[in-house]
Amino acid sequence: MLSTILSAFRVADIRKKLLFTAAMLLIYRLGAHLPVPGVNLNAVNSIQKEFGGTNILGLLNLFSGGGLSRIALFALGIMPYITASIILELLKVVVPSLEKLSKEGEVGQAKITQYTRYLTVGLAFAQSIGFVFLFRSFQAQAGESVISKFDVPHVFLIVVCLTTGAVLLMWIGELITQKGIGNGISLLIFASIVSRLPSGVQAWWTTQDQVFKVMMPFIVLAVVGGIVFVQEGQRRIPVQYARRVIGRRMSEGGQTYLPLRVNMAGVIPVIFAASIMMIPPTIGQLAHIRALESFFTPNGWQFVVGQSIFIIIFTYFYTAVTFNPVDQADNLKKYGGFIPGVRPGKPTAEFLDRILARLTFPGALFLAAVAALPTIMFAQTHTNIAIGGTSILIVIGVALETMKQLEAQLMMRSYEGFLK
Repeated sequence: MLSTILSAFRVADIRKKLLFTAAMLLIYRLGAHLPVPGVNLNAVNSIQKEFGGTNILGLLNLFSGGGLSRIALFALGIMPYITASIILELLKVVVPSLEKLSKEGEVGQAKITQYTRYLTVGLAFAQSIGFVFLFRSFQAQAGESVISKFDVPHVFLIVVCLTTGAVLLMWIGELITQKGIGNGISLLIFASIVSRLPSGVQAWWTTQDQVFKVMMPFIVLAVVGGIVFVQEGQRRIPVQYARRVIGRRMSEGGQTYLPLRVNMAGVIPVIFAASIMMIPPTIGQLAHIRALESFFTPNGWQFVVGQSIFIIIFTYFYTAVTFNPVDQADNLKKYGGFIPGVRPGKPTAEFLDRILARLTFPGALFLAAVAALPTIMFAQTHTNIAIGGTSILIVIGVALETMKQLEAQLMMRSYEGFLK
């Protein structure tokens, strides 16, 4: 990995992309520390403990990189955009026009992206209003209110700033994807989680459970190793190509393979599931419905069971979106390829679908088990670890995908040099 990064910095084009990505992430971290106007900073500093516990505010604060606890410009984080993406993905299944757009290539995808942006603005605006009323309910130890003046001009200013911050963050993520290295939205979440790493290390170091303190490094290493093993695991389906005559040329046949990954969906199901499970406790927190908030507390079994179910569902759903067995079978047939022992066309599609369903199930269970790990550890040790299983999944998944893209960029430059 280190050699890949060093090699990347030797290539001017890739070095420029890496520096651009680092600059965008730096802007994001600065925005997560820049408070919005109209808040009492002394009161904000006094209520930090509200966002560091095991409630939904602690989870939301993790995904915003601590911006929510500071009531910063990027307090909403990238979650409005992710929620909007989830809604659009689900609507593709039930709205024929959206499904048709998704199959129209770059033009259709650009239109769906535009719809996602509009929905992000609406969700960010609604979420900003809810958080303003939540902030109003907080009182510092000295009796100071978090909101300096709760009137229409001040509330409107805070709502506009929070909404603008979410939209700006969405734009930064898209810029990283277009001009940098890696997926911009995933890297923003990656930066948010990594920024909380010192808190996790401090919680581990100061715990009174000595057995847990000794075992924690080995548990983390085992989880990291398991995640890398599952993320990189794949089943290779052999594919045979027959000789074909193309124009005046004879195309040589050959044998290759079709790789089917155990976890083809990556970390997207975990992010989607966490976003969905945040909705009920967030509503309970904003509307002061204590029963709803306590029932879906992030360290409760209800939250863990719900998140695990959604992870399994989204794993199958996103795998079906990214890998279509019918299209793969048609492409193989079109280019003269076939799977030995399987007839081309519909039988090939059914074979791939059956293999993929069996392969995805253990990957989905593994994702759900790792996501539930911090709750199990908290129940046994009563120690709140800022970096949990979901966070580790996202960090490792994003790191692996980014490194693969970096290696692909280096390989492309190497081929260009060879051809010259």
